[in-house]
Amino acid sequence: MIYFIDVQGTLISDEDKSPINGAIEFIDHLNATSTPYVIITNNTKHSSKDFYNSLVQKGFNIPQDRYIDPLMVLEESVPKDGVAAYGAKQFLTTLESMGYELNYTDPKSVLVAIKEDFASEEYAQMIEFLLSGSKLVGMHETSLYAKNSKRYPGVGAILKMLEFATSSSYEVVGKPSELFYEKAKDLSGAKSFSDITIISDDPKGDLEGAKALGMRCIFVTSGKYRDASEIVPHLRLKPDAVYADLGEVLKSL
Repeated sequence: MIYFIDVQGTLISDEDKSPINGAIEFIDHLNATSTPYVIITNNTKHSSKDFYNSLVQKGFNIPQDRYIDPLMVLEESVPKDGVAAYGAKQFLTTLESMGYELNYTDPKSVLVAIKEDFASEEYAQMIEFLLSGSKLVGMHETSLYAKNSKRYPGVGAILKMLEFATSSSYEVVGKPSELFYEKAKDLSGAKSFSDITIISDDPKGDLEGAKALGMRCIFVTSGKYRDASEIVPHLRLKPDAVYADLGEVLKSL
């Protein structure tokens, strides 16, 4: 079996970014048994190198070639000229360090990442750009954003709102886009998506898309959702298994 493993809410806590119960042990087990895996995160606030290094510093023994985030495939999806980007300040800084030209006058693309305090004026600006023909792109399609014991609309929810408001279709750079999962599959060495089990705390933003591609899906309730009953009954595609955390997943192996 080959594993795709989410980070926020799966490997590390949404509250204090510390390793979740059993997470380090799970990675150590995969390494010890030579089980292929890829860490698939929605990181957009920090450079890919910095975020990868932060995981290593927390005690995760993850080879660098088994890590992927949306920033690593962004250039294949969004040209660098004329981008109106919305998200945390660190995200905008990271984009500029990658050579992206931020344009809030006549952008070609509206690029949305996560932010806990979007203002109404920002939404109004996005809508004007989209109605004028800008392309709508999400860095990922997360359902909820959890921080400080609160849950906010994720990027996926914001994209759906903008789609409804403007009738603009949208594309996604990271999870659950097929391009992103294909890149991760290539890193894993898997021949088919059916060879892969994905583990995530986001059944709507990560697992439904993975399930549609043929992956086996494990939902852990260590992140965005306190209990499976909050979301599983409402899903179009159900996860194959539900566990409290990676510690429980490890015990099941």
